[in-house]
Amino acid sequence: MARVVVDVMLKPEILDPQGQAVQRALPRLGFQGISDVRQGKRFELEVDGPVDAAALARIHELAETFLANTVIEDFVVKVEEGQETRKAEEAAK
Repeated sequence: MARVVVDVMLKPEILDPQGQAVQRALPRLGFQGISDVRQGKRFELEVDGPVDAAALARIHELAETFLANTVIEDFVVKVEEGQETRKAEEAAK
C-alpha cells in the first residue's frame, strides 16, 4: 500500500484570517521571527496497488473536484516513499 498526500492551500491572493490570527498570537507566546502564516489542509490517502500514472490522474481529479475549491485554493499531490517519513514525523512529536 502506498500513501499519496494532497496538500491544499489558499491561493496567495486570498485573505487567510486563520493564518493571520496565528501570526499575531506567536509573539505573545514567545515565538519570534515568523513573518507570515498560511493555514491549509492535508489529506493522506492510502492507495491499494501501485501508484502509477493512472492512479495519480484519478487522485488529481479527486483533489480538483472534491478536496479543493479551485476558485480559492491550490493543491499539490505527492507520493510518500516508504514508512521512513512517517517514523521521522512520529519521533519529532
